[in-house]
Amino acid sequence: MPEAHIGKQRKATQEGSSLRAVGWARSLPLHSEVRAARDWARDHLKALGWTTTAPETVDAVLLTVSELVTNAHVHAHSNAQVVMTWDEQCLHISVHDASSEPPVPRDASTERVGGRGMFLVDALADEWEARSCRHGKSVIACFHAPAKAREAEGAREATS
Repeated sequence: MPEAHIGKQRKATQEGSSLRAVGWARSLPLHSEVRAARDWARDHLKALGWTTTAPETVDAVLLTVSELVTNAHVHAHSNAQVVMTWDEQCLHISVHDASSEPPVPRDASTERVGGRGMFLVDALADEWEARSCRHGKSVIACFHAPAKAREAEGAREATS
């Protein structure tokens, strides 16, 4: 499965400070297993140190990745392009698919088995949004850095 490392970038802000971001991208074909997306995301969260400093947030991120990739495969009948970006403030999970139909959280029902994915994303992510684009849509979920993860990142930067 192709993967791209987006890399670190510095961008000047109006205050003269800089913003550092790192990101990763992966394409998941329609018939690939959602587990591959979770494993891929977990590896990158581990590289950020979150698996030890913020395990609850890791669980929320992995469930969100599963739900968004499942939506791309099941509802959009599409490959899923997954991008994870960490900008020291927020972890952005973006999943692009070929459908222009926006996702809609549905209330739970005893009459159907599925349909709770966006309800879960809404409950787990700090924010989420869907953006239409020329070839479908992207659904982006954001997770603010847990305090322990921010402290660990600060300690790593101080020693580098």
